[in-house]
Amino acid sequence: MPVAPASRLRIGPLELGSPVVLAPMAGITNVAFRTLCREIETAKMGSTAGLYVCEMVTARALVERNEATMHMTTFGPTETPRSLQLYTVDPKYTYEAARMIAQEDLADHIDMNFGCPVPKVTRKGGGAAIPYKRNLFGQIVAAAVRATEGTQIPVTVKFRVGIDAEHHTHLDAGRIAAAEGAAAVALHARTAAQRYSGTADWDEITRLKEHVTEVPVLGNGDIFSAEDAARMMAQTGCDGVVVGRGCLGRPWLFAELSAALNDRPMPTAPDLGEVAKIMYRHAQLLADHFGEFKGLREIRKHIAWYLRGFPVGSELRSALALVTSLSELETLLAQLDWEAPFPAAAEGPRGRQGSPAKVVLPHGWLADPFDCTVPEGADAMHSGG
Repeated sequence: MPVAPASRLRIGPLELGSPVVLAPMAGITNVAFRTLCREIETAKMGSTAGLYVCEMVTARALVERNEATMHMTTFGPTETPRSLQLYTVDPKYTYEAARMIAQEDLADHIDMNFGCPVPKVTRKGGGAAIPYKRNLFGQIVAAAVRATEGTQIPVTVKFRVGIDAEHHTHLDAGRIAAAEGAAAVALHARTAAQRYSGTADWDEITRLKEHVTEVPVLGNGDIFSAEDAARMMAQTGCDGVVVGRGCLGRPWLFAELSAALNDRPMPTAPDLGEVAKIMYRHAQLLADHFGEFKGLREIRKHIAWYLRGFPVGSELRSALALVTSLSELETLLAQLDWEAPFPAAAEGPRGRQGSPAKVVLPHGWLADPFDCTVPEGADAMHSGG
């Protein structure tokens, strides 16, 4: 395995013991999953070191105190630093949301999402569409930075390589974000048109790192193992890594990443018995956060990821995918072969991949990259999209 130099990461005033960031994922990175990842990292490594970011919340919904949005901003009682990601298209709501976060002590770090490629977002000019509008993008970043002046809350920005192969924006986005006061930038090394398909182009992370020298540059895309993270840092020179799909069904990945990037012994991969205990703990945490009925519905989507590659019969898999209570889950998990070792088939890419597609944009969106018109209706989305 290529080993990156022992590394820490500073984002503004935040000093992280590991250059690893959990990427926000809708319906995944709630307080239950973050708590689980942190518990496992502490158990295996003695402490937590990286940054665990909550699900994306919409700036306008936060300002308007939408009930579901406020519930999504729940952090564990000992969770630190508390990291919150904002989806935003409007400098006004950006400022109000960031100011609210600072004044009400809702988080210790604000990340801003300009990378979402989902059609319902880009067709209104949000997500990965925004960096094309250079001036509007800069105004949004500046609003968040201005709202947190005088606090210890750093603002960071995440974006993609661009809209498609003909419209790359990441170098401008990195330069603008740094100039407007962002404490770090993160690049998902795909275009919006690629979505999650194909292979991330890590060379673009190298280019961004060479282009933006004032603040840390983080790399994202195709990190499915500790080896991948070490290789990305060694190959691109990036200051840290952002991990999304690679941790689905593998909340212990962060302990492995922390070990690899700090030159410490690699934790032993879990056998099926340990995975079963982790699944049950995950379900407990979801039940605490949502109530048992909804919490057990939430755990269902994680089960296939947890069991990937393990020798589990189709009937038992089907029963687990329909579980309705903690007691039922406990009974079903007891039927697994707890001594089954972690399989090689569980390694590699996971989560959504899909196919590339033309990015849906508002009419005339590409006509003027310096237009500052706020996209109409894009800020009315519900959080977690």
